[in-house]
Amino acid sequence: MRKLGMVAAATLALLGTTAYAKTTIVYAGRVITDAGKPAQGPSTVTITDDRITSIVPGRTEAPAGAEIVDLGDKTLLPGLVDLHVHLTGDPGEDYRAATVDPDEWGVVVGAKNAAITLRAGFTTVREAGSAQYTAYALRRGTTNGFIEGPRIVAAGPALSIIGGHGDVTGFREDVHDVLDQGYTCTGALECAEKVRKASRAGADVIKITATGGVLSQQGRGLEGHFTSPELQSIADTAHSLGLKVMAHAHGAGGITASAAAGIDSIEHGTFADDATLKVMKAKGTYLVPTLMAFEGIRERLGKGIYTPTVENKVRMTLNDVGKAVTRAKALGVPVAFGTDAGVFEHGRNGQEFALLVKHGLTPREALASATTVAAKLLSLENEIGRIAPGMSADMIAVSGDPLTDVTVLEKVDWVMARGRIAD
Repeated sequence: MRKLGMVAAATLALLGTTAYAKTTIVYAGRVITDAGKPAQGPSTVTITDDRITSIVPGRTEAPAGAEIVDLGDKTLLPGLVDLHVHLTGDPGEDYRAATVDPDEWGVVVGAKNAAITLRAGFTTVREAGSAQYTAYALRRGTTNGFIEGPRIVAAGPALSIIGGHGDVTGFREDVHDVLDQGYTCTGALECAEKVRKASRAGADVIKITATGGVLSQQGRGLEGHFTSPELQSIADTAHSLGLKVMAHAHGAGGITASAAAGIDSIEHGTFADDATLKVMKAKGTYLVPTLMAFEGIRERLGKGIYTPTVENKVRMTLNDVGKAVTRAKALGVPVAFGTDAGVFEHGRNGQEFALLVKHGLTPREALASATTVAAKLLSLENEIGRIAPGMSADMIAVSGDPLTDVTVLEKVDWVMARGRIAD
């Protein structure tokens, strides 16, 4: 009798699982399954729970009980990926707010911005630096569906040199001590320790500030911060833990040293020259140019928003923004999509596409940078970036053809992330 009861329980459990599987049928007039392939005509896409299960030509009959989404003549394509966002911040915030706002406020701001980012068509983001646990809380919230937002690959606090970009700067030393999150390091051994600390805390990726930065209060320019042995230690330690490293870097010397050490992606890369890009090419390092960041900065320049220290650094960069993209394409360095949202208003992420095209990418290459190329950099190429059976049900719909006009990606009409339709 006990055996029969166990069989019955197992059968009921199986039936229960089957009964609660949700099926969604999406009809679209045009489908881009992969940025590197020709678009398909009218198609039917079937989703079971959070997975794409089939895509077939034409309009097939929906099974009983399925939810039906009819997109008419709109173009269906994979959900977009932004590899460099700061969900927990908004543009123009006074740097002194760090002394007033609790870390928990970052989660509140982040929840707002996660929803805005999702509705803009970005179903996966890489959170590129935040307070200790704010991005991790957001990651958990969007995964569980408690917060509307994209899949979040989170870095947490960035590793920095003492007094460098990424450290607490611009305050008295006693205030620094209170605000310090414990991720500065000096020497290869201590840098390895801080990578392990970030991993223990929950980081999906290690973020470092390899050079000076534009918006911090450190006034030492935009060149390299870490030594080559420190960079090598960071890369080797992270890779031994199965983590990739993203390096904020502007100056050519700092970019070259980071790439030579095996850092996986260069964020910004403003002054990357041909010699630097050749090292990146040889090492397989990606460029994430974040061109929209400089649009946001440009819009606020001279309005009393930034301190004189910051404005001086801004003026060092603006004439060179975008040149690295043109050089990278010519030399075969992979360009992946990232915006630095938070430096400009969240939700404008899609405007990065036109800037990439302006600096030499084709519309198809620009779309790939935010789908297949970005997915590969995240090691999620079997999960996101394409519409195919077995992939996560991350899709968006737009009016028009992004393979000929990327500006149509600036207004997204419909979003599904992990099988959930955004409101």
